Amino acid sequence: MEPLGLVVHGKAEPFSAALRSLVNNPRYSDVRFVVGQERQEVFAHRCLLACRCNFFQRLLGTEPGPGVPSPVVLSTVPTEAFLAVLEFLYTNSVKLHRHSVLEVLTAAVEYGLEELRELCLQFVVKVLDVELVCEALQVAVTFGLGPLQERCVAFIEAHSQEALRTRGFLELSAAALLPLLRSDKLCVDEAELVRAARSWARVGAAVLERPVAEVAAPVVKELRLALLAPAELSALEEQNRQEPLIPVEQIVEAWKCHALRRGDEARGAPCRRRRGTLPREHHRFLDLSFK
Repeated sequence: MEPLGLVVHGKAEPFSAALRSLVNNPRYSDVRFVVGQERQEVFAHRCLLACRCNFFQRLLGTEPGPGVPSPVVLSTVPTEAFLAVLEFLYTNSVKLHRHSVLEVLTAAVEYGLEELRELCLQFVVKVLDVELVCEALQVAVTFGLGPLQERCVAFIEAHSQEALRTRGFLELSAAALLPLLRSDKLCVDEAELVRAARSWARVGAAVLERPVAEVAAPVVKELRLALLAPAELSALEEQNRQEPLIPVEQIVEAWKCHALRRGDEARGAPCRRRRGTLPREHHRFLDLSFK
């Protein structure tokens, strides 16, 4: 009886380096991509992509006809991210960068590359900072990446004031902003949070060409107006007349908290303080239990 064979392995590094040399190399390439808004041409190898990724197997499943095949257009993925995907598919390793990792993560999710997705998630957690966190939160919400969303929310809770001043915050979707406004652990006062919400809504209104109040509608109900002092609430009410942001009914409910001096009797006007809520004289009358 013939003895069982033994699988032996050569050195991995030369093999990986040889395959890496084929990334975006026109030599022996049999498929071309036109990638990103800049429409950059990228060369690849059909059999390698198809055997490594079901997305490309489906995309490239049809045999090319005679002559020079037309390029495959992938306009939504940035070139740098696409080249990182190719590097991973060719070598099972990839060099990630802070400035582009979220784009690589997005491509990994869209192409069904679970191992690359996990590598990107691990890298994002390592490099997470104030400038990156809101963009990472948006990606997490968009693709349902629950653990990343939790890490981002926790980071913003600890660095609330800095995060609210970033461009990434202003570009959040309503769905991504909601878990922040619902948090008791934000280290920011409610007056500053109202101003941040107004700035966010103004940006969205300009981009979407819709009224500020319409853009803000899904999120402003989470603002805890009863935490504001009467003078602050009056000033907000006047500003709201000039630039509608918050439904009048919500402001009325906040006034009820002041009139009744009982936060728990004014349903619809949350009175629970956040971690960063500054003390005000009327707070002693409200239900200020902090979780």
